[in-house]
Amino acid sequence: MKKIVLMLTCVLFTNTYAQETTQITESNWKKGGTFAFLANQSTFENWIPGGQSNFAATAALNYDFNYKKDTWNWDNKLMLAYGVTKIKDADIQKTDDRIEFNSLLGKKAQGYWFYSMFANFKSQITIDLTGNDLSTRFFSPAFLQIGPGMLWKKSDNLKVNIAPITSRFVFVMDKQLSDAGAFGVDPGKNMRYELGASLSGYYKFNIMENVTAENIINLYTNYLDKPQNVDLDYQLNIVMKINKYLTTNFSYQTVYDDNAFRGLQTRQLIGVGVNTTF
Repeated sequence: MKKIVLMLTCVLFTNTYAQETTQITESNWKKGGTFAFLANQSTFENWIPGGQSNFAATAALNYDFNYKKDTWNWDNKLMLAYGVTKIKDADIQKTDDRIEFNSLLGKKAQGYWFYSMFANFKSQITIDLTGNDLSTRFFSPAFLQIGPGMLWKKSDNLKVNIAPITSRFVFVMDKQLSDAGAFGVDPGKNMRYELGASLSGYYKFNIMENVTAENIINLYTNYLDKPQNVDLDYQLNIVMKINKYLTTNFSYQTVYDDNAFRGLQTRQLIGVGVNTTF
């Protein structure tokens, strides 16, 4: 059953992709991205009220390359982020570490609706800098989702994709994590296959002049194991533009995945940084 579902999914994706690539021209592409670097530092020497010297820095890259022609839409988004913090007399620790790529192909159906095929990949770049033997690392874990569905798209800044037959692969290539059965894989195995439903949404809007808010949400339920436990990944990114290069950035992310942690994981970051658009 798993092999049949995987084969059908790959055939559908390959066939649709092949039809699309035969017509691609440069004029049909809309490309652009942002790179942001945020840093903050606090230094204390003989400061009676107390405090510890610390330094933190985060770099993030968001890049979109979208294609549109006639009844076809193909939206791609790459997100990379890495951040560290150093508190006096303590080890350097990560504050952010993300690789995510989204690809969404749509063929016009009617109105704002499209027949769609999507792919989503998530992982991280490095190991835990504290030296934890059972820390996450590149491809341990990595998550790949792929499946056909229906896309409702009003614009590049407002869209929802519904994929009721989604194949999800969880990769754990590190031997220690694999032997421990981390992230839901069977002990000693490097991959877990799931079949379920996925819903993803994207909404970006202006709160006021020079202030934008970007919302990204992904929901997934596994038909084969505890379908009532819906995985959640929600990101909110607010950018307040000061001038051409300086911005104040606020990021918030919450994740629920009971195979990784039985509870909500949250991440929050705010800072002033250098921001460039290309």
